[in-house]
Amino acid sequence: MAQAETPALQPSDRKLLLEYVRVTEAAAIACSRWIGLGHKEDADAAAVEAMRRAFDKVPARGTIVIGEGERDEAPMLYIGEKVGPKNPEFPEVDIAVDPLEGTNLCAHGKTGALAVLAVAHKGMLLNAPDTYMHKIAAGPEGVGVVSLEKSPAQNVLDLAKAKGKKPSEMVVHVLERPRHDAMVEEMRKVGASVRLFSDGDVNPCVATGLPDSGIDLFIGKGGAPEGVLAAAALRCLGGVFEGRLAYRNGEERERAIDMGLKEPDALLRHHDLVRGHCFFVASGVTDGPILSGVRTHGPRTVVHSLALRSDTTTIRKFETSTLLDHLPLDPPTR
Repeated sequence: MAQAETPALQPSDRKLLLEYVRVTEAAAIACSRWIGLGHKEDADAAAVEAMRRAFDKVPARGTIVIGEGERDEAPMLYIGEKVGPKNPEFPEVDIAVDPLEGTNLCAHGKTGALAVLAVAHKGMLLNAPDTYMHKIAAGPEGVGVVSLEKSPAQNVLDLAKAKGKKPSEMVVHVLERPRHDAMVEEMRKVGASVRLFSDGDVNPCVATGLPDSGIDLFIGKGGAPEGVLAAAALRCLGGVFEGRLAYRNGEERERAIDMGLKEPDALLRHHDLVRGHCFFVASGVTDGPILSGVRTHGPRTVVHSLALRSDTTTIRKFETSTLLDHLPLDPPTR
């Protein structure tokens, strides 16, 4: 049963949203210094540290509910970590983060790496365990049309009809893994152009909700935490996201129950994943379908960001230029 809507995030004006843009910008700039150097752990650590510092300047008391592991895995932003000032007058929010979505992409200079986060009222984001999730994502035309309860080929055909396209005009993004081979072949048989990518599925999921991205549908199995981030973005964009957890073992299933999931095998729709209004913010690290990557022009660094709000369904894009010398960044060790 759908949950009752909560009031808009307070304060729900663009000022708080801009503060979170600064958080992903800081992470993107920090890890961009590691692009192409082949050190994914160092790139991720740089993004984490920059994001943690930036959270200290946001006027909100945040709790990380989707992060990079448990407390004993610090210095990552761990589940349960408190971020931001401790001022009791500031609102309490839950935060899902991926300081560097696509660590391999950054390390090897490939397209699609992002710094990303989602913010909602306390208790409004699904505490997703670190397991896999079957996912499907589409823009507004896919609402009530696409579903994990249909076959991949049927989803292509139904969404093509809803969008007024031929099946041969449909572009579907799928993570390149052997587990998806049969699904890819099925969709190609009905005419879809299936584009494979190597890592980082938040980017193509979000892109389905942006009309100028050229991506119609995302489908496949990937990380569950990333699924919640994508669901937040598509809620803001008026699109559709569904997921179903795919546990690797019984222990992961029990962990999901311990984290509060009463029906661990159920189909998860928007109101299950994001139970109220939210923000979604991302900054490009390398070029991708929704954002350009970080650029350096002489002494200045330019970063491109996307900021979404579900209560107003506004889409804001930012281009920020800053003097790199003003940022507290540690140089990469080659």
